Amino acid sequence: MVEKTSTRADRIATILTRDFAPLRLEIVDDSAKHLHHAGAREGGQTHYSVTLVSAAFSGKTRVARHRLVNAALAEEFAGGLHALALVTRAPEEGV
Repeated sequence: MVEKTSTRADRIATILTRDFAPLRLEIVDDSAKHLHHAGAREGGQTHYSVTLVSAAFSGKTRVARHRLVNAALAEEFAGGLHALALVTRAPEEGV
């Protein structure tokens, strides 16, 4: 379990670092772009873009990679994370 007092971006970074040992990890809070969309909440922290490069993705399809990330972040989705735009790559595909 990740400390709930941190920001959602910090928690996402902690979880993804722990589970995927990324060579590259970028997390952008896109919530402000979605203020009046489904799932948006006062205070944001609902919509993110994530770029993740990890050896854990080698030999896996894009769908399998996304499923792994979504499973790792299941608790965040249950706690208000609404949307996650993912770019997932294996190291051989470029960092």
